Amino acid sequence: MTEKKIVETLRGKRQSRPPVWFMRQAGRYLPEYRQVRARTDDFLSLCYNPRLAREVTMQPVRRFDLDAAILFSDILVIPDALGQAVRFEEGTGPVLEPLDEEAIDRLDASGMTMRLAPVFETVADIRAELDRSKTLLGFCGAPWTVATYMIGGRSSTDQAATKRFALEKPDAFNRLISVLVEASVDYLVAQLRAGADVVQVFESWAGNIDEEMFRAFVIAPNRRIVEGVRQSIAGAAMIGFPRGAGPHLISFAEKTGYDAIGLDQTVPLAFASTAFDATKPLQGNLDPMRLVVGGAQLDRRIDEIISAFSDRPHIFNLGHGIVPETPIEHVEQMVARVKGN
Repeated sequence: MTEKKIVETLRGKRQSRPPVWFMRQAGRYLPEYRQVRARTDDFLSLCYNPRLAREVTMQPVRRFDLDAAILFSDILVIPDALGQAVRFEEGTGPVLEPLDEEAIDRLDASGMTMRLAPVFETVADIRAELDRSKTLLGFCGAPWTVATYMIGGRSSTDQAATKRFALEKPDAFNRLISVLVEASVDYLVAQLRAGADVVQVFESWAGNIDEEMFRAFVIAPNRRIVEGVRQSIAGAAMIGFPRGAGPHLISFAEKTGYDAIGLDQTVPLAFASTAFDATKPLQGNLDPMRLVVGGAQLDRRIDEIISAFSDRPHIFNLGHGIVPETPIEHVEQMVARVKGN
């Protein structure tokens, strides 16, 4: 059987060099992506078009010979599938009709599988095309992160609207979190059954809440997702990415049960290399802006990251998603450096 480097790393095996993929690796920095995007009416239409979503998923794998493909989709397909109005505005990003208590109770998961059927078809099509040595990653957003969009209506730097809602209307907010946990489990299980080898859960807005809320709305829901997925698929390979978790990072790793923890670029290498047990797989954590600038500093930082994690299972990645202005030649430089070419 062909070995998938990332799957083996998640099982605790150290590789001769770290496998490499990067978040948002299919996107606007690639001219071939922009050509496909120009043929679609809106962003969600692209996410729900299996032929085109498969194509943009495969583009960076073909161009850079990465060790993994990650499904091209978005964390907000779950709110969309639950019946909340979601749209993407150019220059603004996602815009949703903010939920109140009554709207939370109107969320309907009964049609979610049908609504998301094109995504599962995409996963199966990618798996059929992808080289057997390469890992296929599925993903979803974590409940707290998705809830911040559902309550606030758009991206927020401080998630103030969602924090206030959670504190003023705890029963309603806990109902929303439970809906999102169940929907996330079903969504991830369906991706794994369609052909994904690994799933990653993005907790993108973990950094602006206090310890009590972090325990209740980040750690507990993520643990429920891990347990729920593995009740259906024993031993499912899972990565948790708690961006901005800071001092909560170790607790997140210990209490959620993810095979590997993704590190954002703010996590010091010296801390990460000693705070986690040497058997714990880690993923990360190059600053995306270093990839924009390139040059000698990029090579130096890549070497520092690889060296810091050389004694453990490690997946090389960015500390967050690649940004649109990233030069393609810098991505080529990064991949070659990681692979030792």
